[in-house]
Amino acid sequence: MTVRDLNWRKSSYSNDTGGECVEVAETPSAVLVRDTQNRHLGHLDFAPAEWVAFLADLRAGRL
Repeated sequence: MTVRDLNWRKSSYSNDTGGECVEVAETPSAVLVRDTQNRHLGHLDFAPAEWVAFLADLRAGRL
C-alpha cells in the first residue's frame, strides 16, 4: 500500500475557506499528517502513542 492509497481525512480543525488545511491518515504503525495544499511536499509520521499524547495536550490547552 502506498501513501496515495491511504484513507486521508481532513482534520476537524481545518477550515473551509482554503487555508490551514491538514489531512490525517492512520496505519497500524503510524499516524501521517500532511498539508492539504502542499501534498507534494510529503507528510510527517507520528507513532500512535505520540499522536494520542499530542491530541490530549491540544485538547487540554497545553499547546
